[in-house]
Amino acid sequence: MYHFTKKIFDIFISLIILTLFLPVFLLVSCIIIISSGFPVFYLQERVGKDWKSFKIIKFRTMIRNADKIGPGVSLSNDGRITFIGKFLRRSKFDEMPQFINVLLGNMSLIGPRPELKKFADYYPMEYSELLKIRPGIIGYASIKFRNESDLFVNVGEVESFYINEVLPQKLKLCKKYMNEMSFATDLKTFLKTARALVL
Repeated sequence: MYHFTKKIFDIFISLIILTLFLPVFLLVSCIIIISSGFPVFYLQERVGKDWKSFKIIKFRTMIRNADKIGPGVSLSNDGRITFIGKFLRRSKFDEMPQFINVLLGNMSLIGPRPELKKFADYYPMEYSELLKIRPGIIGYASIKFRNESDLFVNVGEVESFYINEVLPQKLKLCKKYMNEMSFATDLKTFLKTARALVL
């Protein structure tokens, strides 16, 4: 019953948000095109439920081909981030297109954040457990690490720091969500995140 309710909640909220924010989506798309050209969206392969790969959808916040000229994680002062990209990242509006992922069925509103396969491969046992459910836009880890890029300032090897220091903490929070998973938990997490973004 919970999983059915969760699916209906996902679709209902996603449709409302995408409809309400459509004018803002169009405005942001125009600004991205004018400031740094196409593409508007950045599609990145992540691992989803049962280790099935999918393309996560975000507004592009970096220069084109940024993933080919830098690490898989970004710093707050990363030179690859565009002017509009800085605003989108701080406001978390770059994540909004992921509501399309929810409608496509490869993500949920609440759940463990989807990870790059090269990072998930470092913790196969943990991710095999987490990936029994669909990854989410919002989760315990995404709330705690909402300003994650700030952690990498003055860090030598960024990806190594992420794998060995940040990712284990995220995994603990994801496991905590799995243990507490319920519709009440999802609703509370959604409202807490919405409140934090508004404030």
